[in-house]
Amino acid sequence: MQTTQEKQSKMFDVLKEKFGYKNVMQTPRLQKIVVSAKVGSMKDKHKVELVIDRLAKITGQKPRANAAKKSIATFKLREGSIIGYSVTLRGKRMTDFLDKLIHVALPRTRDFRGLKVTAIDEMGNYTIGIPEHTIFPETSDEELSNVFGLGVTLVTSAKTKEETEALLRELGLPLRKEE
Repeated sequence: MQTTQEKQSKMFDVLKEKFGYKNVMQTPRLQKIVVSAKVGSMKDKHKVELVIDRLAKITGQKPRANAAKKSIATFKLREGSIIGYSVTLRGKRMTDFLDKLIHVALPRTRDFRGLKVTAIDEMGNYTIGIPEHTIFPETSDEELSNVFGLGVTLVTSAKTKEETEALLRELGLPLRKEE
């Protein structure tokens, strides 16, 4: 069985050969993973506690609160009020979460046929919208009335969309084939 370091070395060699890099340090890397969830109305304290608890169980790290940057009267939103929670994963927790996402959570998604390649943005990041947090095994299925969605952003050091796509395919992300 290959170690993580051997897998990374092989992946970097493949990317180096594909894009013609002179040095292995030029190859794109996964820098961090940001997992976020919005809470909606702060009036329901039970739901806020549930989101914090589930995010902590899924990621293994305590989430931080995200405040609104500006007021929007239409949504009855005030500047500085808490609108969601997020967790930034790096290092071993990042690789463990990515492994769990690829091999456990995404296959449990209903009608899953792969991830869209078009979700790669101009800066080389990839965002996955997960409609139900219950696809992760840490969350109990007993409270199906309180299901919330997650946003998972994979932040890479890639400069182009092609580099990002190649990196994500090498990492094992189930991307759809382009037609």
